[in-house]
Amino acid sequence: MRSHLLNDTTAESYRRSVTEGVERVAAKLATAKSPFTGITVDALTPRIDEIDLDKPLLDTAAVLDELEDVYLRDAIYFHHPRYLAHLNCPVVIPAVLGEAILSAVNSSLDTWDQSAGGTLIERKLIDWTTARIGLGPAADGVFTSGGTQSNLQALLLAREEAKADSLAELRIFASEVSHFSVKKSAKLLGLSADSVVSIPVDHDKRMQTVALARELERCKRDGLVPMAVVATGGTTDFGSIDPLPEIAELCEQFGVWMHVDAAYGCGLLASVKYRHRIDGIERADSVTVDYHKSFFQPVSSSAVLVRDAATLRHATYHAEYLNPRRMVQERIPNQVDKSLQTTRRFDALKLWMTLRVMGADGIGRLFDEVCDLAVEGWRLLAADPRFDVVVEPSLSTLVFRYIPAAVTDPAEIDRANLYARKALFASGDAVVAGTKVGARHYLKFTLLNPETTADDMAAVLDLIAGHAEQYLGESLDRAS
Repeated sequence: MRSHLLNDTTAESYRRSVTEGVERVAAKLATAKSPFTGITVDALTPRIDEIDLDKPLLDTAAVLDELEDVYLRDAIYFHHPRYLAHLNCPVVIPAVLGEAILSAVNSSLDTWDQSAGGTLIERKLIDWTTARIGLGPAADGVFTSGGTQSNLQALLLAREEAKADSLAELRIFASEVSHFSVKKSAKLLGLSADSVVSIPVDHDKRMQTVALARELERCKRDGLVPMAVVATGGTTDFGSIDPLPEIAELCEQFGVWMHVDAAYGCGLLASVKYRHRIDGIERADSVTVDYHKSFFQPVSSSAVLVRDAATLRHATYHAEYLNPRRMVQERIPNQVDKSLQTTRRFDALKLWMTLRVMGADGIGRLFDEVCDLAVEGWRLLAADPRFDVVVEPSLSTLVFRYIPAAVTDPAEIDRANLYARKALFASGDAVVAGTKVGARHYLKFTLLNPETTADDMAAVLDLIAGHAEQYLGESLDRAS
């Protein structure tokens, strides 16, 4: 079995195996006619269940054949222009090359003696990002597994920086459409069930700063401690950007940690046209970015950034076998000193390769294209009497629902939209997401593929309307 270990004696076998796998994926990418085949859980589960993992095939080609049957054929392909569902972007080739390199070399970014240059590359990218944000010379950060981990770490730092006699006194303020990870983080950090104060949003789904000010004042009046305000730089459902300058003013006035969850909107940091939309982010104490959402990177590629590097000490623990305290005096850089993780992939390499091949403007122009596409989609929906669209996009998300001319029952309209999404997914012709606005069910386009066109969106809208009309017609037949 030693012949399967990657080393100097198996380099040629490695080259052949990886090439064969790459060729299979390339063939699928070149021939995928839709983002999904429509396969069901019930159809796919038996294929997986019948595989006996204790009886290996002992041949790479045979395993790839099997993989074609259980995964590649029916995978959901985010690169397809009619994948319009979640915050999944098509990936750029330099980043995929970086992924192949980092997987083979397998550096671990916790300590210098496991990564060497990898540590310095990650630190350089953190500095580049904090400079793009404008956090100042004392800023720092670390790569994470994603926005949820970044938000957790940022709120951990905020908790430790807050002056409270009891965790029960702490309060976090976030908009009613902020990411669920804010509440999840509060629970993981041992805060009370009512610790997250939900702030209402305006018509454009942006946090109402008047309401925020009122709640901050109430918090102080009640003898509680405002721990953090979480402003969102691109909400998951609407792509809305909270009024960051006004929120920063309130945070300064009340002495509250300001965290900006820019997991989605971080693409604006590279934007050639729309950078101003995220102005005010430079005043944050911490920022979440997900390069794997709007920098066209493979999962995972994310980071948490802080204005004051000293606050990262709240995540620091020393172990004699790993990062003993003496290494600090010896100026040996260990990224585990800043991270919630220990063993950690060299995900920074993907972004490094992308910037060195394409440049920041290249990434930014791609993100600008999807923002422009969302404006086209907004115009399509606003002009189409079959649909109700919620808000004009700030980034690249559109939330809407089919409104039949002859049906007025909101519950029946909800069922028609739910059916349309399910039927569209089952067909494999396109993939769209769903959400709720108030109590009503809506559909969602998340546009992150510059290859998607207005014609693609129009075609998908026609498919949605067709499925909804089919459902309503069948519903009327059942009722008659």
